[in-house]
Amino acid sequence: MSYSRETASNSRSAPSSAVNETLEDYTLRYAPHSFRRWGSATVAITALGGIAYLADFSIGASIGLTYGTLNALLAIVFAAIIIFLTGIPLAYYAARYNIDLDLITRGAGFGYYGSVITSIIFASFTFIFFALEGSIMAQGLQLGLHLPLWLGYLLSTLLVIPLVVYGMKALSQLQIWTTPLWLILMIGPVVALLWQQPTLLQQFYHFAGKQGQAGIDMASVMLGAGICLSLIMQIGEQIDYLRFMPAKTRENSRSWWVAVLSAGPGWVVLGALKQAIGAFLGFYLLSFAPGINSTEPVQQFNAAFHQMLPGWLALTLAVVLVVISQIKINVTNAYSGSLSWTSAYTRIRRHYPGRIVFVLVNLAIALALMEGNMFAVLGNILGFYSNFAIAWVTVVAIDIAVNKYLLQLSPKLPEYRKGMLYRFNPVGMVAFLGAAGLSIAAFFGLLGPFLMPYSPLIALAVAAGLTPLMAIVTGGKYYAKQTHDGIDEPRYDTAGTPVSTLYHCVSCQQPYERPDVMHSAAHQGVICSLCKTLH
Repeated sequence: MSYSRETASNSRSAPSSAVNETLEDYTLRYAPHSFRRWGSATVAITALGGIAYLADFSIGASIGLTYGTLNALLAIVFAAIIIFLTGIPLAYYAARYNIDLDLITRGAGFGYYGSVITSIIFASFTFIFFALEGSIMAQGLQLGLHLPLWLGYLLSTLLVIPLVVYGMKALSQLQIWTTPLWLILMIGPVVALLWQQPTLLQQFYHFAGKQGQAGIDMASVMLGAGICLSLIMQIGEQIDYLRFMPAKTRENSRSWWVAVLSAGPGWVVLGALKQAIGAFLGFYLLSFAPGINSTEPVQQFNAAFHQMLPGWLALTLAVVLVVISQIKINVTNAYSGSLSWTSAYTRIRRHYPGRIVFVLVNLAIALALMEGNMFAVLGNILGFYSNFAIAWVTVVAIDIAVNKYLLQLSPKLPEYRKGMLYRFNPVGMVAFLGAAGLSIAAFFGLLGPFLMPYSPLIALAVAAGLTPLMAIVTGGKYYAKQTHDGIDEPRYDTAGTPVSTLYHCVSCQQPYERPDVMHSAAHQGVICSLCKTLH
C-alpha cells in the first residue's frame, strides 16, 4: 500500500496546540531534514554551550578536599573515560538518525513503555542540576548584591522561563553569543593565578585532603568517580541538540564527525578540566583564605579574580560569570527536562498537555530542592543518582554498539513508534534493573563494606554484561512487534539516511517526512507518530 501527500481525506483533527508546539522544535518527534537548517559547527557550538554549568567546580572541589588531589584527579580521569566511551554510540545514533535519547531508548532494549522509566530518570537529572546551578547563582547574588538566598533561588528559576519557551531557535542564538565571554571569564583568572604563583601547582599536587590520603587509595578514587559519573546523563542534553545535525554526506563527513564527537562525548573533556580546576581553586581557598566555603564557585572565582583586579571589579566579574553560566545551562536543563516529562506523560495518559506545562513542573521541583538546601548534601545526592544514570546509559550504549552492530540481534535502524514496538523489552529492562539494583545495594552497604565504594563499577559491569546476554537469551525477538508499517516506501535509504518524502497525517492534517509516519487501520490512512501516541 502506497501513500503520498494527497492522502488527507476522511481525517480527524488533532489538538492544534499539540501540532503547533511540537513542530516548533519537534518535541517527541524525529527532527526532519526540512527543519535542520543549521550547519555542523553551529549545532556543535550550541550543544557545547549547554555545558557551561559551574557544578563541575563544586564537584571537583568536593572530592579534592575530601580525598586529596591525586585521588581526585584519578577519579575525574576514570569517570571521563567511561563517559566518553559510552557517549560515542549514543551521540552517533542521535546525530545520524535525528532522534533524542528517549526515542533511541525505546528501540534500544527498553520498549515503548519501558523507556518511560528512563524518561523520568533523565527528568530527575535535569531538575537536580537545575537546582545545583540555581543554588550557585543564588550564592553569587548573595555575595554580590546581598540578596537573601531564598530570593536568589526564586530569581534564578524565573529568569529562564522566557528563554526556554521558544525551543531550539532561541537556544542556539543564546548559546552562540554567550560562549566566548563565558570562556574568557572562566579561564582568564585561573591562568593569571598560576602565572603569579607558579608554586601553587606543586603544593596542590601534594595536597592529601581531609582524609589524609597522600597516596593512591582505590576506594577513594571510586567514591570520587561515583560522584563524577552522575554527569554521565549530560549526554542526553547534548543529544537534544545533536538531533538537529545535518545529514551526513561524503562531502561533510569530516566536519560532521568532528562536530558529533566534540559536542557529543567530547563535552566531558571540558567537564573534566573544570572539575580539575575546581579541585585546584578549592585547595587555593582552603589554604590561603580559610573560613570561606571552598566548594562555592562564586567564592572560588572571586578569590581568583582578586589576584588580577581591584576588589569591586573582581567581585562583579565573578557574579557575572555565575549568572551567565547559570542561564546557559539552566535553559538547557529546563528545555531537556520538559521534553522528558512530556514524553513520559503523553505515552501514559495519551494526552499532550503542552511542553510549557512541564517546563513549569520541572522548575517547581528544582525550586523546592533549592529551598531545601540540597547544595549542602551535593556529594550524597550525586553519588546515589549516578547508579541509575550509569546503568541506563551503559545499557543503551551497549545495545547500539554490540547488539545492533556486532551481534546484529537488535534492529540497526531506529524504531520508536507506537504499535511497532513491544510495550516492554526484557533485554534493556532486565539489564537496567539488575545493574541499578545491585549497584544501589552496594552503595548502601548491603553487599558488604568492601564493595560500597565500587557501586559505579558494579552498575557499569552488570549493565555491560547483561545487555548482550539478554539479547542472546531472547534471540532479539522483543525489539520489534512488526517490521512493516503499511507504507511501501522504506523509512531509510540503502545508506541508512532518513528518507525526506512528505506524507500528510490524516489526523492532524500536517505533512511529515517518511521516518515519522505509519499507516493506521483505525484512521484508514497515514498517521504521524505523535497522533499515533495520542490514540
